[in-house]
Amino acid sequence: MSERRVVITGIGCLSPLGNDLESTWDGLKNGRSGIKRIAQIDPEPFECKIAGEVKDFNADGYFNVPKDARRADRYVQYAVAAAKMAMDDSGVDVEKIDRRRFGVMVGSGIGGLSTLEREHGTYIAKGPKRVSPFTIPMMISNIASGIISMEHGLLGPNMVIVTACATSNHNIGEAWRIIKFGDADAFLCGGAEAAVLPMGLAGFSNMKALSTRNDEPERASRPFDVDRDGFVMGEGAAVLVIEELEHAKKRGAKIYAELTGYGISADAHHLSAPTPDGSGPAYAMQMAMNHAKVNPTDVQYLNAHATSTGLGDIAETKAIKLAFGDYAKNGLAVSATKSMTGHMLGAAGGIELIACIKAIQESVIPPTINVENQDPECDLDVVPNVARETPVTVALSNGFGFGGHNAAVLVRKFE
Repeated sequence: MSERRVVITGIGCLSPLGNDLESTWDGLKNGRSGIKRIAQIDPEPFECKIAGEVKDFNADGYFNVPKDARRADRYVQYAVAAAKMAMDDSGVDVEKIDRRRFGVMVGSGIGGLSTLEREHGTYIAKGPKRVSPFTIPMMISNIASGIISMEHGLLGPNMVIVTACATSNHNIGEAWRIIKFGDADAFLCGGAEAAVLPMGLAGFSNMKALSTRNDEPERASRPFDVDRDGFVMGEGAAVLVIEELEHAKKRGAKIYAELTGYGISADAHHLSAPTPDGSGPAYAMQMAMNHAKVNPTDVQYLNAHATSTGLGDIAETKAIKLAFGDYAKNGLAVSATKSMTGHMLGAAGGIELIACIKAIQESVIPPTINVENQDPECDLDVVPNVARETPVTVALSNGFGFGGHNAAVLVRKFE
């Protein structure tokens, strides 16, 4: 792999905690939950009636032509908004760079579910002639990346990786790899999701995957706690501008952190359950550290995938112990920000990598909230309930998807 260095120069996000980086990070470091009773659909027919929804969002201001927002699925609207925030934050002027070397990889685990639901309803009620001609392009999982490239005139590599809840991690990691290999100088990369919808809720509920702590939504997502009863759906988007170091320096860009490691593996085990021994994720974490040329004891903070499911949190604990050895219990801080955002599915890894970047920048590790009775099988330092002020120079973010897809991304303080 080439020694080209890759840095993060722009961040854009919207989440259940707020519609920008500042409010999202403020919520994370202050242990605030963004989970409420579902407002955008009637949750009464469903066993789970709570989610982490994006609130008070208007897409019009993020598109070059406002009417284009109405021809975009909600997940695409979120992706376009986060991408514009990231571009504005980075200060990049596309007229002054080679646009053929600026790519886009912004994926979605589920894609345009709202479009599919709406147009299928139209088909049933009014027949095939009334289905919108925009149906297919609005719902496919690659279209956010395509539209983002059109909005900004970016002519570089444009594709997406769809790996369920590891989607953001894989898109960020593979964009890093393409820059390292020399085929691009910069990328917009990350993920977006908007699946808090009848089919999303029904599908996950009937798998018995979702929490039903409907009377206490803010206490429902509780990774590593013995009383966890499933994950809580979240939605939103997280997009980064990553650049080759000399490209960023040439234009005087501010640099948040350096992206130095990426690891990938498969469980080859089960449709939705993790490998019980944690070996698959452990291999991905080890690969990320090897790429970054760091030892386990060099990592101060790990943002866990930890979704608040019975099997998942235990398997990840075992994976972390395999990857980090004795240091897993004696020095490594491990927190689960899904306790505050819910599980943002294809956008989760992006938000969680942002938490790692901000932890490095501000020397604050966000907490795992709702840890009232820590599971003895999850016997790590999970930074319970209150953020921790401590220097962080190296941080790692885990993402695992249905189908056994594992990805770990490592960032370090830029020097």
